[in-house]
Amino acid sequence: MLAFDTATEACSVALQYDGQLLVRFEELDRGHAERILPMIDEVLREAAMTLRDLDAIAFGRGPGAFTGVRLAASGAQGLAYGANLPVVPVSNLAALAVQALQLDAAATHVWVATDARMQEIYCASYQRTSVPGAPAILGQESVVGGNALALPPAELTPFASTRIVAIGRALSAYPAVAARLAGWCAASFDAALPRAADLLALASQQFAAGCAVSAELALPVYVRDDVVRAPVTPMQ
Repeated sequence: MLAFDTATEACSVALQYDGQLLVRFEELDRGHAERILPMIDEVLREAAMTLRDLDAIAFGRGPGAFTGVRLAASGAQGLAYGANLPVVPVSNLAALAVQALQLDAAATHVWVATDARMQEIYCASYQRTSVPGAPAILGQESVVGGNALALPPAELTPFASTRIVAIGRALSAYPAVAARLAGWCAASFDAALPRAADLLALASQQFAAGCAVSAELALPVYVRDDVVRAPVTPMQ
C-alpha cells in the first residue's frame, strides 16, 4: 500500500511492500504540488513497483490547510483512477495520535491540536486501544477558537487519572493552547507533523476491515465549514 500526505507543512510518502517500509518526508512552506509526485515515483522505483502492483492508495484527508487537503484528495483520485485501485482516506489528526502513542509508550490518551490558522485549532481526543496503530477517537474532530482555546478538552475529563499527552503544532503556535495543558497533560510534542508512515498504519487497519472506497469517494474533510472567509468591509 502507498500513503501520502500534503495537508500540513509536511509533504510525505510511505510505501509498504513485502514487509518493508520506504518513506520520504520533507517540511515545506510551499511547493507540495511540485514535490509529491516525484516523491511517490522515488519510492516506487526503489521498490521496483508500479501503481498497479499496489493493493490500495491512502491519503491524508484532513483536516489541514485547504489547498493541501484538496491536493492530497485530488492526487489520490487521479492515481487511483489510472491504476484502478481503491482508496483509503485517513484522518490527519488520527495520524498524529498514532505518532504520540509511539513517542510515549505509557500514554493512554492523546489530545491532538493542529494550527487551523485564523486564531483557531483543529483538535480531537483519542484513546489507546489493544490494536497497535489504531487509537479510538473520543467525541469528534472539531475546530475551535477564541476563549475555547484555553479550555481543557471535556471528553478527557473522565480520564484525568490516566497518562494523557498532547501533540501538534498548535501547542506552540498559540500561548492559550499551551497554557491549557497545565495540570492534566503528562507530556507534549509541539513540533510534530503528520507522517505518511502513520497514515499507512491506520490505512492498513481500515483496508483490512473493508473500509476502502472507490476513487470518486476519496474526498477531503475540512471540519471548518467556511474554509474561505471574505474580508470584512469597514462600515462607512
